[in-house]
Amino acid sequence: MSTPLNAQAKQVLDLMAASGQPTMDQMSPTDARIAFTTGLKMLQSKPEPVAESRDLRLPGPAGEITARYYRPHGSVPEELLPLCLYFHGGGFVIGDLEGYDPMCRQLANRAGCAVLSVDYRLAPEAPFPAAVDDCFAATQWAAAKSAELKIDANRIAVAGDSAGANLATVVCLLARDAEAPKIAYQVLIYPVTDMAGETESARRNAEGYFLTGDLMRYFLGHYLSDPSHATDWRASPLRAPKLKRLPPASVLVCGFDPLHDDGVRYAEALKRAGVPVTFTELPDQIHGLFSLDGAIPAAGEALAALALELKAGLQ
Repeated sequence: MSTPLNAQAKQVLDLMAASGQPTMDQMSPTDARIAFTTGLKMLQSKPEPVAESRDLRLPGPAGEITARYYRPHGSVPEELLPLCLYFHGGGFVIGDLEGYDPMCRQLANRAGCAVLSVDYRLAPEAPFPAAVDDCFAATQWAAAKSAELKIDANRIAVAGDSAGANLATVVCLLARDAEAPKIAYQVLIYPVTDMAGETESARRNAEGYFLTGDLMRYFLGHYLSDPSHATDWRASPLRAPKLKRLPPASVLVCGFDPLHDDGVRYAEALKRAGVPVTFTELPDQIHGLFSLDGAIPAAGEALAALALELKAGLQ
């Protein structure tokens, strides 16, 4: 890369390398989840106050889905707000509500919307398409319960990072094909959009930048119980038969990220399909940036900019 790695991102990577701890792809999924959540607490900002935060139980295709509902600081209980459903990252194997609590609070406050963070089922216990099914069910539930949640059913967005961004893209496709619920906007943060082929950025950034080639193979090996699922558009939305009539999108990619090209290719495909896209590239940053905002100040700035795009998209 012609752009040098961000200094704070390099410090985080050096800290990880110096820890002497095994990488997550060398752990069981259970241990990897503990290590991930523990590591985030050291590297992310402190949770900021919101008007409301409460856990909910939603009906799902295989039992209840836990979710956390936020209303932004300064809002009042009866105020009808737009809603953003947030699907966390973690390669479909790790990640939870606690690890993404600070980010969801920031998103709610900066976008001025309610946020519903969805704790979808994880692989390998629940492989593809369990996460897809849970996220779409949560989106349908939120739209149906708009009066109870005090949200505007005509102003619903979906957002996610990495695996969560993949799920957000697929929810948009499913909602379009079902003609409900109406999705007004999508925010895709370093999304994975094609699991069936290797990109140049995946080769270039396979080592040394947190999300490694080995870790990607670990995640996909757990998520896709059958390798043929990699070409299913619900796993690889870039391979969907058509991308027309999807909601406007914000797409963000990082230069030192194996998934850089996934985001670029999906943004370009959306544009070709006539979908309005606001594209952001952070050439000096790494995958997982937004979960490391306590150590990398640029993460907070980038999230604030995305939140403004989301706010405008939900007007």
